[in-house]
Amino acid sequence: MAEATAIQTRSHAHTEPWGAKPKRMFAPSTIMVYGVLIVAALYYLLPLYVMVMTSLKGMPEIRLGNIFAPPVEVTFEPWVKAWSQACTGLYCEGIRTGFWNSVKITFPSVIASILIASVNGYALSNWKFRGSEVFFTILLFGAFIPYQVMLYPLVIITRELGIFGTLTGVVVIHTIFGMPILTLLFRNYFASLPPELFKAARVDGAGFWRIFFQIMLPMSLPIFVVAIILQVTGIWNDFLFGVIFAGTPNFPMTVQLNNIVNSVQGVKEYNVNMAATILTGAVPLLIYFLSGRYFVRGIAAGAVKG
Repeated sequence: MAEATAIQTRSHAHTEPWGAKPKRMFAPSTIMVYGVLIVAALYYLLPLYVMVMTSLKGMPEIRLGNIFAPPVEVTFEPWVKAWSQACTGLYCEGIRTGFWNSVKITFPSVIASILIASVNGYALSNWKFRGSEVFFTILLFGAFIPYQVMLYPLVIITRELGIFGTLTGVVVIHTIFGMPILTLLFRNYFASLPPELFKAARVDGAGFWRIFFQIMLPMSLPIFVVAIILQVTGIWNDFLFGVIFAGTPNFPMTVQLNNIVNSVQGVKEYNVNMAATILTGAVPLLIYFLSGRYFVRGIAAGAVKG
């Protein structure tokens, strides 16, 4: 009788569910999380929706005052005018000139700052030298000094070098100010890699550059993606350095957008302003859409370690 009871107990135990209890689909915590995410998404998407809808309307329809309504008659004339006809001060060539100026500023600035910072981070993490920590501390200290404090000395320096009011001057400024934070990212990433790889390469006789190009670089794609995204978006969206150091013929897209929006001549064309704003922000948005997951992956792979 006792044996039968034990067998029955064991069979009953096998029929009971085991493992973690499944969460309810509409649990309070789930509803709260999704509610916060939806509110945050609407907070950022609603202004973008208003900008797109306004840019596709004509001025008579905009004057009706319903900014949330979709356009009754879609027109791309504001986009054409924003790109090639809107006045940005003395010139009425749209923001296309500013677009190419931004491209000429962004590409060399990104390449130069990332190359220099990657070598700096590699040297500070694997090739310690006397005073390396002091050098790194000074470099980081420079990253937290407000840009406005250094504007006047930088104006004097670029003037003496003969690059004030040129695209070269803006590229040099962006390269300098991009190095501290990028050096920190690369140093922490290289420090998170297995040190046995570096030691084995040193035992095999590999030198500074061979280890960097053949071992470190192939393993550093995630952090390079992070650095590219940070630099492209930061330089492309910059206004301060562009308006001070570029000179009128070399104004980047953000400065020309400001000139269009704040123009006091004629009628305020909100559809053209919105179209110009979207065109100016299209490059950073496109980069985030295409490489946002790689940015998160690079951060998780060691960008904030060390």
